[in-house]
Amino acid sequence: FREVHALSEEDNLMISPLSTSYALGMTLNGAKGDTKGAFSQVLHFDGLTDQEVNESYQDLMSQLVNLDEKVEFSIANSIWYRLGYNVLEAFISTNQDYFDAAVEELDFTDPGAVDIINGWIEEKTNDKIRDMLDFIPGNAVMYLINAIYFNATWKYQFDAEDTFEDDFHLEEGGNFRCDFMQVEGSFNYTSQENFTAVELPYGDSAFSMVVLLPNAGVTIPELVEALDAESWDSWFGSSYSSYPANVQVQLPKFKYGFKDLLNDPLIELGLGVAFGGGADFSGIRSSGGLFISRVIHQTFIDVQEELSLIHI
Repeated sequence: FREVHALSEEDNLMISPLSTSYALGMTLNGAKGDTKGAFSQVLHFDGLTDQEVNESYQDLMSQLVNLDEKVEFSIANSIWYRLGYNVLEAFISTNQDYFDAAVEELDFTDPGAVDIINGWIEEKTNDKIRDMLDFIPGNAVMYLINAIYFNATWKYQFDAEDTFEDDFHLEEGGNFRCDFMQVEGSFNYTSQENFTAVELPYGDSAFSMVVLLPNAGVTIPELVEALDAESWDSWFGSSYSSYPANVQVQLPKFKYGFKDLLNDPLIELGLGVAFGGGADFSGIRSSGGLFISRVIHQTFIDVQEELSLIHI
C-alpha cells in the first residue's frame, strides 16, 4: 500500500493484497531460478517448499469463503492462454488443483476475446468490475486473473433514518457536502499519537472494517508511511492499545472504483526481474522468453447503512 500510495496519481486508493497475491501465486508456479527467488522474497515465502506455498493458498481460500455464513465471500481464479500456445501441463494442473483455476485456450486475435475475458470477470464480481481489459497486445500469450467478491451486512447496522448531511473536510482544504451515517455502540477503539481508529464488524465478527481518522495536523502521507506489520500489531494486536469502548461513529457513505498498474510498486518491492527479458518462466513454457508485461489492479467499494460491497 505504501508503494502504491507513493507512485499512484489516483485521488482514492483501494488495493487488495489478497487478490494481488493470488494472481502472483499462480504465476509463481511457472517461475524458476532468480525469478522464483524474487517472487518468494516479495510474497514472503522464503524457506517454504512449492507444495507448502500452494497448500497455504488452497487452505486460505477455503477458510475465507467459509469463515462467516452471514458474509458472501467468493474467490475465483482463471488462466487464459493464446490459441495454440504450448503451455506445460504441470503448470496448468498445479493451478487447477490448488487455486481451483478455470483454464481456457482463447484466440487472442479475435476481436471478441477481450469481451470474453471481461465477461468472466464481470460474472465473478456481480458486474461491478467492468472493462478490466481494454485490449490484448499482439505479443500477449497469457492472462492470470483473480476476482474477489465480498458482500456483508454490518453487525451493528447504521439506521438510514439517522443519516444526515454535513461537511466532509478535504485534506487540501475546503469542504464537501455528503451524507454521514451514524451509529452508537461498543466497538473496538484506539487512540494513538497520530490518529484514532474504530473497528466495525461484519456478520458474526469474522471480518471487519478498521477506519483510521488522522488527528488534526497529521497528513495522509504521514499516516501511510507509518503503516507496516509491526505498527499494526502494536496498534490493534494488544488489548492495552485497542479495547471495547462506547463510541459514536459518524462515517460518510461512499463508493468509488480504483484502477491502476501495479508494475512499478512491485518492481520497487523487488520483483523487477519478472518484468524484463531476463525473467525465467520456463515452468510455463520450457522454451522461455516470457515476462510479465502488465499487472492490472481494479477494485470497487460501496459502503452504505446496511452493508458494504467490495469487488476486486
